[in-house]
Amino acid sequence: MEFISPYIVPILQIIWIDLLLSGDNAIVIALACRQLPEKQRKLGMLLGAGTAIGLRIIFAIFVTYLLQVPFLKVVGGLLLLWIGVKLAVGEDDGGHNVESSDNMWRAVRTIAIADAVMSLDNVIAIAAAAGGNIWLFIFGLLLSIPLIIFGSTLLSTIMDRFPIIIWAGAALLGWIAGEMIVSDGFVMEWLRSINAGFITTGSASDGHGGTVAITKPVAAIYYGAAAVGAAVVVAIGYFMKKREAHAG
Repeated sequence: MEFISPYIVPILQIIWIDLLLSGDNAIVIALACRQLPEKQRKLGMLLGAGTAIGLRIIFAIFVTYLLQVPFLKVVGGLLLLWIGVKLAVGEDDGGHNVESSDNMWRAVRTIAIADAVMSLDNVIAIAAAAGGNIWLFIFGLLLSIPLIIFGSTLLSTIMDRFPIIIWAGAALLGWIAGEMIVSDGFVMEWLRSINAGFITTGSASDGHGGTVAITKPVAAIYYGAAAVGAAVVVAIGYFMKKREAHAG
């Protein structure tokens, strides 16, 4: 029991983080796979979840370097905005002449790109909770697999009955994109050059009993950018849907 007790809190933290962060990935997978034939949908979700975990392992190795790359979050945020629009509109609409297998791999590709954009923050959170323990980190990654698969399966069923959920999911991707863009290091320095009060510094646990400084835009700018991102995805998606309807 003495051997297990030091790991109880990190394990509970990792479980909680997985429950919170797996929702984004489940939404992406459900959106990307919603137009697949029923017999391919579960396989597409499984492959998508596996891709998500694989990307987390890769990012776990390169995360420190990746976070230092200028404009990384800006580029990733813009890419996520476009993915949100495509998923809202329906990438395969009007393309029924494409083979089903191609559609499945296209869905997996979409999942991979979106998850690559969103995985950095998820990896950082799990790594911090693991406190440098590689086995706890692996546990966190493996635990997220069933959570993502179960969540995406449930969301896919709900989307079939309530299409408005598709737009809500696309808006969430836009929200995340807005947060990502405004929290990029270059963007924050630009905001600081305009007004130092636009940036705030707080602290968070480093996973080793200490704290680490966290710099981010003030709440009004941070959540304002997120709201703009969500609105942009919904507005562009709605416009493209209307244009396709008139063209058809």
